[in-house]
Amino acid sequence: MSDPSFTFTRAITRKPGKSVVDGLRAEDTGTPDLAQMLRDHAAYVATLQEAGAKVIELPPLEDFPDALFVEDTALCLPQGAVLMRPGAASRAGEVAQMAPTLRAQYDTVVALQGPGHVEGGDILTTSREVLVGLSERTDRAGVAELAKIIAHWGHSLRIVETPPGVLHFKTDCSLLDGDTILSTERLAASGCFAGYKVIHVPSGEEAAANLIRFNDFIIMPDGFPKTAAVLRDAGYAVRQINNSECAKLDGGMSCLSLRF
Repeated sequence: MSDPSFTFTRAITRKPGKSVVDGLRAEDTGTPDLAQMLRDHAAYVATLQEAGAKVIELPPLEDFPDALFVEDTALCLPQGAVLMRPGAASRAGEVAQMAPTLRAQYDTVVALQGPGHVEGGDILTTSREVLVGLSERTDRAGVAELAKIIAHWGHSLRIVETPPGVLHFKTDCSLLDGDTILSTERLAASGCFAGYKVIHVPSGEEAAANLIRFNDFIIMPDGFPKTAAVLRDAGYAVRQINNSECAKLDGGMSCLSLRF
């Protein structure tokens, strides 16, 4: 039986726009190179297609510099989609821009009403539960509302803590398969993955923790040879995508798509 936590047929992405140079970032590590980002984005889409995805590629939204990070706008589950309420004020309008696309794909689309906030980057869906990390962008009120919605669809939600200074929960972890999590040492040390098999990101390669499992592929950022070797040794089929420009905006592999 296929595992709905990583077995997908479709993905939604959005091309970066010229305004991406104004995107949010925790610290300034340089201005993203749009030309390189577009090349990387094309490679990302091609890899999703190789993995078996029908990719819906949306046009840039120049009014929303961070709009390429579509994952934050929604939670996609087999039973329906939930529109999020981003904790960053500048990103709130992205959800309304995503809604029509999701309504065309799903019979059931529900929106968080607030006053709380949740961003998709704080949500890790496994085969047994939905883990949501509290962060500067996701609060308890938002998570409580989300928990009620997905409970109607048979999903249990568990709140976990995101380490201080880490933007999103999934900045530090990813799903490798139904029972296996890739995690940084600092996040795994919290005990939030008790009951799962955990593979630790090698020291010095913490930025490789954000990747995606899409059908048979692990799609991860390039430039992390130790992590890639660990994953290949564990039997995973690894594909690597340059992520140098998105990383300047605290973005990773999961941020760039909604997968369902």
